[in-house]
Amino acid sequence: MIIRQETSQDYNEVYDAIKEAFKEAEHRDGTEQDLVAALRKGESFIPELSLVAEADGKIAGHIMFTEGKVGGDTVLVLAPLSVVPEFQKQGVGSALIKEGHRIAKELGYEYSLVLGSEVYYPRFGYVPAVQLGVELPEGMPSANFMAIKLQDNDKTISGPVTYAKEFGI
Repeated sequence: MIIRQETSQDYNEVYDAIKEAFKEAEHRDGTEQDLVAALRKGESFIPELSLVAEADGKIAGHIMFTEGKVGGDTVLVLAPLSVVPEFQKQGVGSALIKEGHRIAKELGYEYSLVLGSEVYYPRFGYVPAVQLGVELPEGMPSANFMAIKLQDNDKTISGPVTYAKEFGI
C-alpha cells in the first residue's frame, strides 16, 4: 500500500471511493463525497493534507484535513476519513491518519479536531476536545468531538470552533 498526496487525476476515483465507503456507514449523510469536492475549492483546503491510500493499483482510502479555528488559533479538522469496504480492517485508515499527522507536524500545525468514533480515534491520541480547552459546538456529543495535540509545546487553545464554510456548521 502506498500513501500519497491526492492529485487532480484522482478526483473521480476518490469521489466514488468515498461514496462507496460511506454507503453502509452508521453515521453518514450521503453527501461526504460532495463535501470533499467542495472543500477542495475552498480557502481552507490544504493540498498536502488530502491523501490517498493506493492498493492493488486503485484507491483504497482517502483522508482530508482542512483548516479551522479554535478561538483565534488555526487548527486542523480531520474530515472525512474514507476506506473502501473491501480494504476496511486492514490498517488503511490507520496509515492515512498517521501519515496525515506526520505531514501536519512538518507543516507546523499544532492541533487536529475530529468528530468521530470515541472507540476508534483515541488509539491515535485523540481525547475529548473539551479537555484541551475547545468549546463543544452545539449539538455535538462531547464523547465524539475530539482533538489531538500534534506538537510538543506548551501552547494551549481555547474558544469556540469555526469550521470551513463548506461544512455548513
